[in-house]
Amino acid sequence: MKTLTMLMLGLGLTVSALGNAAGLAVVDLAKVVENSTYLKQQNASLTQSIKPTSTKLEQLNKEIESLQQRAQSANQGDLQKLSAQFQAKVNEFTTTQQGLQAKVQSSIQASNNVFETRLKQAAEQLRKENNVDFILNKNTVIASDAQYDLTDKMIQKINAMK
Repeated sequence: MKTLTMLMLGLGLTVSALGNAAGLAVVDLAKVVENSTYLKQQNASLTQSIKPTSTKLEQLNKEIESLQQRAQSANQGDLQKLSAQFQAKVNEFTTTQQGLQAKVQSSIQASNNVFETRLKQAAEQLRKENNVDFILNKNTVIASDAQYDLTDKMIQKINAMK
């Protein structure tokens, strides 16, 4: 009998706790990322900054192809010279390409870090403004009412940050 009473009391507390369940809201993070003016600006800036290096890589590639074609019809004396030029161009291409990759990775990481900070700040502001305890990623929620979707508000907040 005592066990049954304890079970009923525990069940009552559980139901009571569910009645005061935490306020929840959802945000479509993919849409937030897609509509982030900050990320769009960073992407455009990165594209512009790597353009000269990309152009240089294209030029080096053409020179390498040209050296390969010239080597096919070269005599033995010219072949050594062309081979040395070819190897130098390949080395320059590889070094330039690795530098470009490092620059791109570094830039993306820095942008992601700033964006993540902005995202967390905006989420905390929205959580407080909408009096909710949790904001979940909409893509991990099986079902939710549209009234709890704060995606557009999140996009506005993040895009307003400087």
